Amino acid sequence: MSPFLAEILGTALLILIGGGVVANDILKKTLGHGGGGWMTITTAWGLGVFIGVVVAGPYSGAHLNPAVTIGLAVAGSFPWSEVPSYILAEFIGAMVGASLVYAVYKDHFDATDDPTLKRAVFCTSPAIPNTFRNILSEIIGTFVLLICVFYFSSAEIDDGSGVKIGLGSIGAIPVAFVVWGIGLSLGGTTGYAINPARDLGPRIVHSLLPIKGKIDSNWGYSWIPVVGPIIGSVLAALLYILVK
Repeated sequence: MSPFLAEILGTALLILIGGGVVANDILKKTLGHGGGGWMTITTAWGLGVFIGVVVAGPYSGAHLNPAVTIGLAVAGSFPWSEVPSYILAEFIGAMVGASLVYAVYKDHFDATDDPTLKRAVFCTSPAIPNTFRNILSEIIGTFVLLICVFYFSSAEIDDGSGVKIGLGSIGAIPVAFVVWGIGLSLGGTTGYAINPARDLGPRIVHSLLPIKGKIDSNWGYSWIPVVGPIIGSVLAALLYILVK
């Protein structure tokens, strides 16, 4: 397992679980159709982060998000030389995960008439289109994510003999709670992408797949879930540098 492969696999798992819960909730004739709404969706996205971090964490640090990668680099906690390969892996993983969601739910995509619901499985869109407030939502949501990431402490302690004692995979829970909280509190305006790969990768997949009755991929909005999270991550990094 290399860091590159770990980022692909971790991000693919994140999108598979996150996109999967949206498909299960909003597509027709699923067993979960209309069963949980926003609480179910935000919870599963948080759990998707946990699953991705558990797998990728030991090998790559489990960024799973170009905004995290860029923010850590700005703060001096990650080498800029590795940023391109991490971002490429994150986009590949996001596209793989979105493709798997379509493969699993293909019959239900076919059974759903509303093309906007089909697109919503792949990418975000604003509840009320307003460029300034939409990008502000993504900036603030990602700022919360990154500022918490900077202040996470290790779950491991040294027992005095050089042996590390820690929580293992349970140490991935804090970031899952952060993402869950962001979704519950701040996600209602734009769907809280807070991750350029999470939104743009699946949006590209939506544009390429032969989805029955699909509409355009809303490219006019697509820059907001990319630029907003990057701005939010850089602001969090700058604040961390200032006050650490």
